[in-house]
Amino acid sequence: MAEKVLVSACLLGAPVRYNGQDKKSDHAILRRWIDEGRVVSACPEVLGGLGTPRPPAEIVQIGGRRRVHANDGRDVTAEFERGASDALEQAIRHGARIAVLKEGSPSCGSSFVYDGTFTSTRVNGAEGVATALLRSRGIRVFSEHELEAAAEYLEFLEGPDRRT
Repeated sequence: MAEKVLVSACLLGAPVRYNGQDKKSDHAILRRWIDEGRVVSACPEVLGGLGTPRPPAEIVQIGGRRRVHANDGRDVTAEFERGASDALEQAIRHGARIAVLKEGSPSCGSSFVYDGTFTSTRVNGAEGVATALLRSRGIRVFSEHELEAAAEYLEFLEGPDRRT
């Protein structure tokens, strides 16, 4: 059976981003994985109960704790954590050991998120809530800009017997 890959729903064309839009990727690797039946679609924010559209949210540090706040001031940390848990559950249920998630998202960012000021200020090296949980459980997370590296890792996971 082919390895499954958890993929951000917005990258697959689902209009689930905060603004009701998608960030569909037409990358050949992603299209091949879809054709091979490998893709497990997930949007942690929607899984956590947040609607579409919704106010944008960013990660803030408060008293040494990571919180997620919407730009209207609401603390939406619980929804982000619930969505991360649901995304992890989907990955486990499908046996996915790899994920390709939307960079910069407070859920899915894998190498940066925004700083909570809603001024497009990046925090490099920071990760989103779902990414952090997936990684803590041994799931390797890549961004949509790292599909070639993700494909190489997928080939490694499948071992020499599966390589063509």
